[in-house]
Amino acid sequence: MSLWSRIADALSALTSGEGLGAVFDKLRTPPERTVAFAIAVIALGAKMAKADVLVTRDEVSAFREVFTIPKGEEANAARGFNLARQDVAGFEDYAARIRSMFGDGQEALTDLLEGLFHIAMADGHYHPSEDDFLERVAVIFEVPEREFRSLRARFVPDADPDPYEVLGLAPTASFDEARAAWRQAVRDSHPDRMIARGVPEEAVKLAEKRMIAINRAWEEISEGRAA
Repeated sequence: MSLWSRIADALSALTSGEGLGAVFDKLRTPPERTVAFAIAVIALGAKMAKADVLVTRDEVSAFREVFTIPKGEEANAARGFNLARQDVAGFEDYAARIRSMFGDGQEALTDLLEGLFHIAMADGHYHPSEDDFLERVAVIFEVPEREFRSLRARFVPDADPDPYEVLGLAPTASFDEARAAWRQAVRDSHPDRMIARGVPEEAVKLAEKRMIAINRAWEEISEGRAA
């Protein structure tokens, strides 16, 4: 069964009156966490967009920034999005349940927040309401402020990103500290490590843009120190 079929299956409980909170509660064990991760991105992404109509092709395209949706699975994906939208709970309730579900899996929560940044930027604009939303989700997820700033520096195109901020470092960090942070970011972005912490295989392309950003940041720091 494909990820999208499993998502639609898990969300079918919504048609019997159960809320998304109950769905998340059933997806706590590791084999189901990939489904939970995808539903979390879908549900929070829909709330971020303040969606109240059926999913359009453009919205599905936004989720393609995070997930690979194979040909033939678009209908299951759209059904999953629309089912998730039927729940009336607020995003803070979702975020709190997701935080509880992943427990000590801080890296997975950061991955999830990164997925939301991809969706927020899919239209090329970063709105103040999206910033407020993502900042609040980061607080509920207990993502450190420096990590949140690092994500925002990589995604928001209002200026060239500061390479130290991209790597989650203070501007006064030494060359050795920068190199260590870059190497750790590369290790954390390996697809096998991402899958092990609950990111679906269909979403590991999150690592592609991350690797481009962190390698560019390291190159800027290296070149700046060599100059």
